[in-house]
This record gives sequence, structure tokens and C-alpha cells, in this order.
Amino acid sequence: MKAFLILEDGSRFTGEAFGAEGTYIGEVVFNTSMTGYQELLTDPTNAGQIVTMTYPLIGNYGVNEEDVTSDKICVKGLIAREFCDEPSNWRSVDFLDNYLKKNGVIGLKGIDTRELTRILREKGTMNGIITTDAGLEHEECLNKIRNFKPGNLVGNVTTEKMYHIPGTGHKVAVLDYGVKGSLLNSLTKRNCDVYVFPANAEAEEILTVGPDGILLSNGPGNPQDCKSQVDVVKKLLGKLPVFGIGLGHQILALAMGGETTKLKYGHRGGNHPVKDLGKDRTYITAQNHGYVVSADKFDTESAVVTHINMNDNTVEGIKYIKIPAFGVQFHPEVSSGYGDTGYLYDEFISMMDK
Repeated sequence: MKAFLILEDGSRFTGEAFGAEGTYIGEVVFNTSMTGYQELLTDPTNAGQIVTMTYPLIGNYGVNEEDVTSDKICVKGLIAREFCDEPSNWRSVDFLDNYLKKNGVIGLKGIDTRELTRILREKGTMNGIITTDAGLEHEECLNKIRNFKPGNLVGNVTTEKMYHIPGTGHKVAVLDYGVKGSLLNSLTKRNCDVYVFPANAEAEEILTVGPDGILLSNGPGNPQDCKSQVDVVKKLLGKLPVFGIGLGHQILALAMGGETTKLKYGHRGGNHPVKDLGKDRTYITAQNHGYVVSADKFDTESAVVTHINMNDNTVEGIKYIKIPAFGVQFHPEVSSGYGDTGYLYDEFISMMDK
């Protein structure tokens, strides 16, 4: 079956559909990871997005029951140059095509993903539509795209109610803005007693469990849309150690009086070099974000930049001077290269020890 991708600027691509059928609208982005499509599909940080894989062959190792970061697919669509119909892997339990069909997610294959990536790099990420409806007029698609609003992305991926993962160590309250399972695993393997709260939880509710520290999780969308979450974090600052990751790092910065800006095409992939300025060492990190914190909004007496992106010098980490709080933009639990940035969880544990 034919499928079509139309971008906000009018660009049009024709390919073949796999996965679900229908019409889907979202923000079209590209990801440079060579593997990990199942983790990417189930990452709540990708909610509302149509993801283009720059690696040309996708689906060759199928899908399994272990490589998921949440309990559902979160993306709106998946785009690949070449799609593998017959995967080969000892852990594979299903085809990617069936996996997408079961979860109601559309796929598009057979288009020039290099050309699409160039457009997104030159013009920036933009909204787009994937459809299997050949009768849908081009102008009608453009009107749908231009009137599209992503809605409450964080509200769509957060837990509905608080849940507890027992442990014998520090009690950590995780504010779930779209938390990944690997983040929670990083806490539990350090014996943390974890309480996961929905994104709309109030500060008083969070403090009732008597946490030793607060972790602000990763999540999707524009941090400036998270006004209520910022207000809650403001009430928690100074009371307990706070660690922010991804969207949580951005919300922490906004609560501290900082600002965030949108990147032209974002950082999405498993090969982003980040320098820890304190260690004078560069790590290869996994990233998945379209917004960054503006460093120039903080003076040296209130905050210090701890990590920078070696590709574009954007801020990747900030430590706050007057309160026990810090945040990083990348995913520290993912080991993309030699050397593990999981030491940041250990620093959070040490902060709670003190």
C-alpha cells in the first residue's frame, strides 16, 4: 500500500506503508541511532513525534520483550529507508510490522531519508502528516498540519497514580513527566526505595512520603508548557536534593529562574559527545531532546555549567550553588560509548547521604 509524507513546508514524499493504516500528524524529527528502534519507539520522550531513522535498514532484529522503555509505543509514526520483513535474532518474538499494527502506529518505508534529513537540518524540525489515504488533497493536508496542536504531551505519558517500588536504601520521589524504565532501574539497582508520582502531583503530596531526594524525570515536549510542574518544583527546592534529567533538567532550570530555547533540529541519537568540565573528560551519550537551557541566564554565584555538548557547545548539565540540585540534558543510564555516565546517579546518592 502506498503512503505519503507531507511536511509543513509543502515537501512531499511517496513510499510504502507498514504497520497501521490511516492518517497521523506529528512533529517530524530524525534520529541518528544505528540500533535501538524498539527503545526509541517506546520512549515517552518521543510522544507526539514522527521519527525518521537515518540508519538505512530498520527491523532486521525484530522486536522482543526486554528492549522496551515503557509499556506502550509513544511515537506517532516511524520512517525508514529500508524495512526488513524477515528479522533474524535469537531474542525476536515478533515482526516490527506486526508490533506497529498492534499498537496503531503507522510506518513509512522506501523514501529517501537522506533528503528528508537534509530538509530537517536546513529548515528545522516541523510538523508533518503520514497518510495511506490517497484521496486526501495536498492543500487539505497542509491545513491539517498548520492547525495541528500537540496537546498535553506530558499528561498523556505520565502515570495516572502514584506507585511504589520497594528498596532498602534512600527514599526517592520520582516526578514522572514520561519516565523511562531504565531510569527507574538505575535507582533500584542502587537499592533506592522509589515512589513514582504523576506529573500533576502537588508538593505537599510528594513530601508526605518523607523522601530523601527528588528526581525529575525525562519527558516530551516544550518545557515552557509545564507551568504547573515548574511551580511544584519551586516549592520543593531547598528542602531536599533534586536531580533533573532531560525535561526534568529543563523544568529545574525554569524553576531556578532560567530560560530554555528550541534547537533548530534537536539532539536525537546515541553518539553525542558531552564533556564533563569537572572531570575534563568527554563521554559519548544518548540524547533525545529539542530544547536546551540557556546558560547566560545564570550568574556564577547561583549556578555553574558542568557539561557541554562538544558538537555545538550547548549546555548539557548545570549544578546549582545555593541549594543541593543539579541536572543533565542527556540520558545518564544509557552507555553509548566507552565510559558510563551512570556515575551521575551515584552523585545523587552522595548528595542524599550528606
